[in-house]
Amino acid sequence: MAQQPMMTSGPETEQAFFADRERFWHAWTRFAVVVASGVAILLILMAVFLV
Repeated sequence: MAQQPMMTSGPETEQAFFADRERFWHAWTRFAVVVASGVAILLILMAVFLV
């Protein structure tokens, strides 16, 4: 049996690969900063209103 050719949807060049990684890293760090800021604000509000 002949094998089917594999279809890849990822970046094909080295520059595209690094651009994709940089885009992912930027999105991940933005997410982490937003979540950490939200938790900090929530804790501050809890300290103000519950004490």
